[in-house]
Amino acid sequence: MTFILVDISKTLQSKNVIIITDSSDIVELGSYEVKLSSRSWLALSILFSLSVIIIVFATTFNQETIGYILNFNLFFLFLAIAFRLIALVIWGVRLQVMSGSLGYRVSLPHCVNMVLAGLLAGAITPGQAGGEPVRVHELYRSGVKLGDAAAVVIMERVLDGVILTVMGIILMTLMTKLFWSSFSPGLYLLVIVAWILMISFIIIPILAIGYPEMTKKVLMKLVNWLIPKFSWWSSSPETLVALADREIDNLFNSMARFTGTARVGLLGGAITTGLFWVVEFLVASFILMGLGFGPAVIESFFFQILIAIINMIPLTPGSSGITELSTTSLYTLIIPTGMIGIFVILWRFITFYLNIILGAIAGLAIFKREVEMRNIDEGELEKV
Repeated sequence: MTFILVDISKTLQSKNVIIITDSSDIVELGSYEVKLSSRSWLALSILFSLSVIIIVFATTFNQETIGYILNFNLFFLFLAIAFRLIALVIWGVRLQVMSGSLGYRVSLPHCVNMVLAGLLAGAITPGQAGGEPVRVHELYRSGVKLGDAAAVVIMERVLDGVILTVMGIILMTLMTKLFWSSFSPGLYLLVIVAWILMISFIIIPILAIGYPEMTKKVLMKLVNWLIPKFSWWSSSPETLVALADREIDNLFNSMARFTGTARVGLLGGAITTGLFWVVEFLVASFILMGLGFGPAVIESFFFQILIAIINMIPLTPGSSGITELSTTSLYTLIIPTGMIGIFVILWRFITFYLNIILGAIAGLAIFKREVEMRNIDEGELEKV
């Protein structure tokens, strides 16, 4: 049987058709189809982010804010940017290690470039899911079979969930006093929801390994119960159920690959995932230090875990607006009001707007490569 994957990404080619003849290597990509160059979505994402940032800055601005701006230590800003870039390189290492465990050799520069290109796609898609099809495509271009490429990308998400859960449990234990004395009822609810999601990130993979058929039945019952209740935001609940069914199969197939002969990749992926999040979370601490505040490592790490979980919910393009609001609500608990606005601006510049810049550069490199490949193919056809 022959399978056809059509890439409708405008940043690559107008229509790039990949023919796959080995059905054993196929993992349905389901929701991975995305238009990566949608200018309207990018504009909407930036608009959401800027609107909330302006509101936050205007409502928290006071005399102290001017002092924080004038006395800001630029050394810590450069350090924060450097750690952000290091985190992205570690992400590339994770891709290299996990694909290597499946028998493929993908260069680190190429892995880093696909990570950067995915940042732009993530900035314009709900739940930041747009980066996943980019990495699947780029791994495939590197010689990784489509099924293995999808397995690597899916396991990235699983590892992110598991590592964030472990970190969250440890941090909540360390900050029990702040939790009970400072959190509002709304934040209590957010933490409870986060706990449910984090625990599921651990339980579901374990059950998927030991009891795949039973676990899928339970998950599909949950999906069939939940989707009709949220049918107001979808005109086709049946399509969502079918999509959920495919994605659950993807998850189970990926777990089977990485708990079998590719266990080294799972271990290496877990280590690099933990290192990635630690380095990533330190960015906010460096910004706080630049503003003359302490690093607040424990509180800051915990807040960012909650923010990371919120970002997984597909509410706005790139989770813009939502991220700024949640960051403001959480960090208000530990830093002065006059510092909030400038902190949110600097942190979002490094974690969001820098993503767009780096993603655009990497996307241009991919576009150039695809054009060159197409020209070579057309030249060979003319010779024939």
